[in-house]
Amino acid sequence: MSLHETYDVIFAGGGTVACIVAGRLAQADPKLKILIIEAGPHSRDLHQHVQPARYLHSLGQGHTFSHHVGVPSQALGGRSAIIPSGRCLGGGSSVNFMMYTRCPASDYDDFEKLGNPGWGSKDLIPLSRKVETYQIPSGDPSVHGFTGPIKVSHGGHDSNIGKDFLDAAARYDKDRGSSADINDFTTTNVYGPWHKYIDAHTGKRSDTAHHFIYSLDEESKRNLHILTDQRVVKVIFENTRAVGVEYALDKFHTGAEATQRVFASRLIVLSSGAFGSPAILERSGIGSATHLAQANVRQIVDLPGVGENYNDHNLYITTYLASEDSDCMDGIFAGDEEAIKPHLTEWTKKGTGFLASNSIDSGIKLHPTPKDLEELGPSFRKQWEEFFVGAPDKAVAIMVSSSGNLAAVEPVPKGWKTFSMVYYTLYPRAIGYTHISSGTNPWAPLKFDPGYLEDPGDVAVLRWCYKRGRELARRMKSFRGEIPGSNPAFQSPSNASSVPHETSTAADFLTAPGPIDVDAREVIYSAEDDKAIDDHIRANVSTTWHSLGTCAMKARKDGGVVDPRLNVYGVENLKVADLSIVPLNVGSNTYNTALVVGEKAFLIIAEDLGVAA
Repeated sequence: MSLHETYDVIFAGGGTVACIVAGRLAQADPKLKILIIEAGPHSRDLHQHVQPARYLHSLGQGHTFSHHVGVPSQALGGRSAIIPSGRCLGGGSSVNFMMYTRCPASDYDDFEKLGNPGWGSKDLIPLSRKVETYQIPSGDPSVHGFTGPIKVSHGGHDSNIGKDFLDAAARYDKDRGSSADINDFTTTNVYGPWHKYIDAHTGKRSDTAHHFIYSLDEESKRNLHILTDQRVVKVIFENTRAVGVEYALDKFHTGAEATQRVFASRLIVLSSGAFGSPAILERSGIGSATHLAQANVRQIVDLPGVGENYNDHNLYITTYLASEDSDCMDGIFAGDEEAIKPHLTEWTKKGTGFLASNSIDSGIKLHPTPKDLEELGPSFRKQWEEFFVGAPDKAVAIMVSSSGNLAAVEPVPKGWKTFSMVYYTLYPRAIGYTHISSGTNPWAPLKFDPGYLEDPGDVAVLRWCYKRGRELARRMKSFRGEIPGSNPAFQSPSNASSVPHETSTAADFLTAPGPIDVDAREVIYSAEDDKAIDDHIRANVSTTWHSLGTCAMKARKDGGVVDPRLNVYGVENLKVADLSIVPLNVGSNTYNTALVVGEKAFLIIAEDLGVAA
């Protein structure tokens, strides 16, 4: 590709949001000269991206991820949290779990209340409809869209694990009902099917690289250039006006350190995510005096909010042994090509089967009952009263079932079938930071702390989730036992001891009895049992890959980095458009919010450029 000397618009990063904005701009005005500079490779038609079931194995391989290592944390038993972020064209949309999850409407209204007009639910929910084609029968047109580029379906295989989960919930949890649509911006505390960003007709992942960039016609992409495997180092300024960027060939591939420059006549957009965008700002001289001085960077703009306000969701998973007739995806998750081979023909010819699934078919957005609030205890009470009371659309956590081993612990023996109960808190108290350690080396590790589990209320929510999920799992038809290592190590004698016991042999597991009766007495946990649960949570809690907030859209005096038009405070010609601008956490997987941010950013940028949207 022959580069222009100057572009109209440069995107520093080719993630989820950048693909939406750049693709829509190119289609709206093919004369615009647009450049995307992406640190990772292309993802076009690569099986590890487009075949949905391969996502977990791809996550473990890491060639399309950057891994950010947190400081050792006493709250995690001295270990460091490791958070991957997508590093390929399409960003997180090309590598995520594909869960179709939308946040409550009140989350968007909270954005607007911070002083961001045009970012409330009345403005953003129509954009969520605009971006999608909802392929589920009887979808409500007031809630869902049917003409957008991103496809939503139930995938190509509905597992018996997912059905079993819903059946057990209906028989056991009488406090909560069920619904065919649990992602309508309002519903909480009902069980239902969990839909996916998978095209029902092709069985392929529905990401922004394929549906906003690779799909462009020849005229639209004539002036759209993409540089892959290049990392943006910093923004170039003339006084306070952004005029270009400095970039370098990605060290992951070559070790080269020579930098090059390219210029933008009209606008530069940072779209490198919650880690990349604040790092580019700091290397450019925008940030707090203290952090810039530590990295030997000359300050251009004093903006202390850069890199602060890091938010995520806290993930905890427990895995159980499943019956021989269970639909399980363990071999596919392990990347076993022999296990994958029987499913390739069906996926290729019909777009259906295991390869067109992410294993997550059912779940619930949990809201505690009065009894649950007693169990959650005083460490959660203040957050409940200050944040959740008066916001019935905000769930405390999400619990889903998975037809496979999603836990980040040692794998179970080959040939075993498993299912997982997956829990993650939606509004944890944990707030962290990310800052550069070098002003010149874009590959230098970040100084990063996600703040996981430093608040005891965050531990209490995950402990409550574990107990709820365990009771459900033990009543599921497919349940055949608890797997040591994937569940807390309760000290004997204890009513909470695993079934079979931790010292059982493999043969004991394979011949384990089926589920307990739906009316069986719930496990009673002692204080020692609760400590065992907490210890296991601290040793295993991890990211949900939902990093956001580090270039927050709020008032500068309140630690904001961008205004409601996405302009970086104190400079001209520079915007940020990715999940780093989201000022508060959202009660969902973040892909849908990224889609909404992308559509909103396009409208703002198109208006600024005088392009008809």
